Amino acid sequence: MSETTSNAIPASLPLRNDLRGEEPYGAPQLDVPVCLNVNENPYPPAPDVVDTIAERVREIAPTLNRYPDREHIALRKAFGDYLAKESGTRLAVEQLWAANGSNEIMLQLFQAFGGPGRKALSFTPTYSMYPEYARDTFTEWVTVPRNDDFTLDLDAAVAAIKDVRPAMVLVTSPNNPTGTPLPMDQTRTLLAACEEAGVDGAPEGVHPILVVDEAYVEFRTPGVPSAVSLIDGHPNLAVSRTMSKAFAYAGARVGYIAADKGIIDSMRIVRMPYHLSAVTQAAALAALEHTDEQLSTVAHLRETRERTAAWLETLTYKGRNLTVAHSESNFVYFGVFDNRDYIFNELLKRGVLIRDVGPDGWLRVCMGTDEEMDAFRKAFVEVLAAAEKEA
Repeated sequence: MSETTSNAIPASLPLRNDLRGEEPYGAPQLDVPVCLNVNENPYPPAPDVVDTIAERVREIAPTLNRYPDREHIALRKAFGDYLAKESGTRLAVEQLWAANGSNEIMLQLFQAFGGPGRKALSFTPTYSMYPEYARDTFTEWVTVPRNDDFTLDLDAAVAAIKDVRPAMVLVTSPNNPTGTPLPMDQTRTLLAACEEAGVDGAPEGVHPILVVDEAYVEFRTPGVPSAVSLIDGHPNLAVSRTMSKAFAYAGARVGYIAADKGIIDSMRIVRMPYHLSAVTQAAALAALEHTDEQLSTVAHLRETRERTAAWLETLTYKGRNLTVAHSESNFVYFGVFDNRDYIFNELLKRGVLIRDVGPDGWLRVCMGTDEEMDAFRKAFVEVLAAAEKEA
């Protein structure tokens, strides 16, 4: 369900032909009691974190007449410290870059490596913004379907990398909207394929970059390695991260990427001057001073995800058990409904907003507070009962 807009753009305006009739991207922003549709962390920053944020912003406020550090060196160092602790990999400042959310990170990648005559390859269903980045940069968007259980069809993926000759291969782990993780051995296989393939529209000897989008990676099973650990020795690998999800920092708009210096320098070419404000940098540094507090709810949300998935698997819809996709994220993907709009809208009538995204028949619910999940379960049982009567 897309955000409602009038999109009444006058025909007399010289809007790009390929944008005519398009709607702005966005999940619904509705005033309802229980919002479980945009994969936020439902728990706000702790009071001591809020105090540090206010203190750091106050410290830089007298300097706001000056431009910020456009290379955000202090922030990149802080991300390096965090990844060394979180993923066991120490990266140099030159291997890290930040922007206004991972959305801007992705757009910069498309600006640097996409464009007319270039292709980007991904595996559906996956994040619905990717084709919009491609559209906005005039990059050809090519997809290969995943298996029925939403795991990667590795043979088809490797064959497509060879045949399509993309500039970029994008894979999300855990995947959005399904929550499906990408095992490290498959990441290595994709890397090997990229390191051998050519790129349409580029000289001989140029190879695709593999972008692993780890927006939800902190919710993975403890002990599972991150693709960050593969960066050294693989100059064509980029790993995108965000503070919006596990870090409970969606409103701050901070994303970052770990990659070889060559990829980072390519992104620096296309970045807007002073793209990361001094306030944003200060707020991000404040949160990184409190990493343990910011991530303190992750284990509980992981447990909530497992309980929710197990509960959904006990339910039936029109005489058959619900199917629940394996998730390593902070959401659960479930179906299959012959009229998911009915399920979605009946939940909405009861004050619960989830997401109808991806293949028809499937729905996604983000993990909320315990009270919000109680409300979801109560409403969903009522909706399933109503659906039986409708049948």
